[in-house]
Amino acid sequence: MRSTSRLATAVVGAGLLLGCVSGPASSHTGGQSGGHSGGHSAEAGKRVLVFSRTAGFRHDSIPDGVEAVQQLGATGGFTVDATEDAGAFTAKNLRRYDAVVFLSTTGDVLDETQQSAFEGYIRHGGGYVGIHAAADTEYDWAFYGGLVGAYFQSHPAIQPATVNVEDRAHAATSGLGQTWDRTDEWYNYRSNPRDRAHVLASLDESSYTGGTMNGDHPIAWCQNYRGGRAFYTGGGHTKESYADPAFRRHLLGGIQYAVGDAQADCRPENGYRPLFDGTAASLDGWKQAGPGAFALSDDGTLTSSGGMGLLWYSGSGFSSYSLKLDWKMAGADGDDNSGVFVGFPPSDDPWSAVDNGYEIQIDATDVPEKTTGSVYGFQSADLKKRDRVLNPPGEWNTYEIRVEGEHLRIWLNGVKINDFTNTDPARSLGDGHIGIQNHGADDQMSFRDVRIKELPGKGN
Repeated sequence: MRSTSRLATAVVGAGLLLGCVSGPASSHTGGQSGGHSGGHSAEAGKRVLVFSRTAGFRHDSIPDGVEAVQQLGATGGFTVDATEDAGAFTAKNLRRYDAVVFLSTTGDVLDETQQSAFEGYIRHGGGYVGIHAAADTEYDWAFYGGLVGAYFQSHPAIQPATVNVEDRAHAATSGLGQTWDRTDEWYNYRSNPRDRAHVLASLDESSYTGGTMNGDHPIAWCQNYRGGRAFYTGGGHTKESYADPAFRRHLLGGIQYAVGDAQADCRPENGYRPLFDGTAASLDGWKQAGPGAFALSDDGTLTSSGGMGLLWYSGSGFSSYSLKLDWKMAGADGDDNSGVFVGFPPSDDPWSAVDNGYEIQIDATDVPEKTTGSVYGFQSADLKKRDRVLNPPGEWNTYEIRVEGEHLRIWLNGVKINDFTNTDPARSLGDGHIGIQNHGADDQMSFRDVRIKELPGKGN
C-alpha cells in the first residue's frame, strides 16, 4: 500500500584531496558535524583522518592504502588527511573529523592522554575504521579492543580464499555477491566478535589452509560502540588489495558507514534461520497470491513486477518472532510502493492479508500513517528517527519486525521507529503468516535475505 520516505541522498561535500601530512592538519573552523559534537560544518563536507603509525611490524602496503583512501575521498566527496603523528589525537583536533581510519597500525601507538581523547571522540559519536593490522594494535587498551572487535592472533601464508558475504545490505558489502574470492593475508583472531558485533563477511576455512577459528571465522564486521560507529575489515595486507575495485568499494562503504553517510543495522545478529536465502530452492515454501510476480536474479535478489499481489510464506505461521529482511526501491524514479505483511491467515487472495493482517509500509509519497515504517493506515513511524536512518532509493535498507503477542515493533537500519499494539479483536498479530507485496506495474521493489528468529513466549 502507499507511504512516504526520505528521498534525500546521503550528504556529500566537495572533496579536497590532501597529501600525507606529518602532523595534525592546519586549523579548520566550523560548526557541529553531523556525526559527533563539535565537528566541522556540514557545508564543508565530511572529513576523515587516516592514521598509520606503527610500533611493531610495518606493512609495505601502507602508502598504497593511504593513496587509495585519498582517491576514494576525492571521488566520494570527503576530505582526507593522513598522519603518523600521534599528536593529532587531541580532543580539539579530533572534533574536525567524522571518522578516523587506523590503517595497519601496529603495537602501542597512543599514550594515555591521546587514548583518552580518542575515547571521548568515539563516545561523542565519532566514527572508526580499522583496516587489517588495526587488530594488531593496543593490546593493553581495553576500550580499543572493544572498538576494533577482536585482536590478531596469527596468520598463514598469503593465499586465495573464499569470503562468505553474510550481510549484503551494508554499504561495505552491498556490491558483492554471496561469495567473494580474493587473495590476501588472512588473520586468525584471539576471539570471535560475533556475539558483540554484526558480522558482514566471514572466511570459508575449507577454501584455504591455516584457519584456526573452527569454521566460524568473521573477517569484516561493524558495530555501534560506546556512542560511536565502528567498521573493521581484515583485508588489506597486500599492495594489490588497494588497486582492486571490489576491495576499494568495500573500504568506501565502510568509511561511508563510519562517517554517517550510509546507514546500517550493526547490532549483533544471532539465532536467525533463512526463509529466503537467495536461492531458487528457498522459494519452495513461498506462494504467489494474486496478480504479478517476483523475479529471482542471479545475485539472489527478488524484484517485484505487476500486482497487486503478495508473495507469502506458506511453510508455517509464526506467533512470536523477529523477522529481518533487506529491501530497496529499485525503480528509476524512487517512488516505488510495497510492504511487508504480518499476522494474516493463509489465503490465495492478497486482500485477505490487507483485511486481516498488518502491513509495514515501504513507499516515498504518502501521508505519515501510510509511509515507510508505518503500520499502514494505523500508526505512523517516528518520522524524525526514520528520516535520520533511511537510505535513499537505490540503496539497501534493513527492517526488523518483531512480533510478541499483540505487540509489534519495527526497526529500520538498527533504529526503532515504530511501537504498535493491536487492539482490534478482528485481527491477531500473535498467530499468522508473513509476506512481501508486489504493488503494481509501476512499482519495483527488491528484497534479499529474509530470515526469522522465533522468540520464546508471547508478550504485550
